[in-house]
Amino acid sequence: MKEKSFVSVNPVDGKEIATYPVSTGAQVQTALSRSQKAFLKWSSSDMKERSALLIRIAGVIRKDLDKYAALATLEMGKPIVQSRAELQKCARTFEFYAQEGPAFLANEIVHTEERKSFVSFQPLGTVLAIMPWNFPYWQVFRAMAPILMSGNAMLLKHASNVSGCALAIEQILKKAKAPQGLFQTLLLPSAEVADLIAAPEVAAVTFTGSTNAGRKVASVAAQHLKKQVLELGGSDAYIVLEDADLDLAVKTSLEARLINGGQSCVAAKRFIVVRKLRKEFEARLLEQIRKTTYGDPMDETVTIGPMARADLRNELHRQVQKSIKAGARLLHGGVLPKGPGAFYPPTLLSGVTKGMPAYDEELFGPVAVIIEAKDEKDAIRIANDSEYGLGAAVFTQDRKRGARIAEFLVQAGSCFVNEAVHSDPRLPFGGIKNSGYGRELSAYALREFVNIKTVVVS
Repeated sequence: MKEKSFVSVNPVDGKEIATYPVSTGAQVQTALSRSQKAFLKWSSSDMKERSALLIRIAGVIRKDLDKYAALATLEMGKPIVQSRAELQKCARTFEFYAQEGPAFLANEIVHTEERKSFVSFQPLGTVLAIMPWNFPYWQVFRAMAPILMSGNAMLLKHASNVSGCALAIEQILKKAKAPQGLFQTLLLPSAEVADLIAAPEVAAVTFTGSTNAGRKVASVAAQHLKKQVLELGGSDAYIVLEDADLDLAVKTSLEARLINGGQSCVAAKRFIVVRKLRKEFEARLLEQIRKTTYGDPMDETVTIGPMARADLRNELHRQVQKSIKAGARLLHGGVLPKGPGAFYPPTLLSGVTKGMPAYDEELFGPVAVIIEAKDEKDAIRIANDSEYGLGAAVFTQDRKRGARIAEFLVQAGSCFVNEAVHSDPRLPFGGIKNSGYGRELSAYALREFVNIKTVVVS
């Protein structure tokens, strides 16, 4: 039976926030038609017009930042300070593409024996964005900025539990006076995504979410020969070597694990510590994690709110308990709190080995995992012993050593030395292995959804 509405639930207390009607078949068809018409006009717009729209979008985000931040916190439990930071980053990304986009998309002259030969970057059409709930604005806007700048239109199918944010994004585009139909939100259940991908008006797909869901999206898109960018799961390894600055490693690792309540694809998920430092690192991390509290995400002092949904919290707890039964040592947390809401305490597991969920699977929540390695070589082996390859970090005071490991030895789309993994609009973002393919952000994102066209004039 087809869903008729989506219900947003506050993960703090489990109470209903609002109900949103699911888009009807007629509404979907209308949206596809409008998107096609908008694309035909927008694709012929000049770079000045595109940059001006992106600047207006950034301005609307900044003007109404507090209102939109509160909505994200209400719908998925993100601490309000982090919700504001997320939106500020979105605004900066639009401003970045407004400034740099024209140069990134300029024709590339290629010197051949012909009179003139060059490469041109032409938009493809409407890009369907299928997005998750954990960063309800950032995931959408980081895709939108290069998609619009390159002359494409965009349709959004967001996660159902952040339908309010999905509609708010559409509102932001209207306030920024975007051309009608250039960006539209569709509230659809996952069961209807395949038909949307197959629609002839959809030229390409960008997806952020789980690896299993990404496989399904890729399969449908491939059947229709449509380009995809997939940003999937991650189990980021943070390697701590014997010459690491331990204070820095502990501080950075804990912050990177608990950002957004641990519900981030590039959150630090596996702390791989060489044997010489493991006990001291573990003791210091335990001391810091004991000081970390969780609570009402609207409280300015709270750093961890509830998880986004109770079912996600329960699945995380199952992974923790199964790892403990398999021999992992529970050092802190790991107990379901009493009372309403989808809260889960900051948790620390040590003695984690292959075969445990904490080693083999992505733990999407506030659970830190310590894995002991014999030495550098063993640490790199463990880091690469994962189906994922999104991000990684290395801690060593020998920067040349760290750079060598980061560049040549760790299998990941990004590797940082003495710093937490994070995205930046100036740098490409994406993964390898089961973390997906394609790149978002930087100049590379602008090349994902364009026709890289060769033009030769004899």
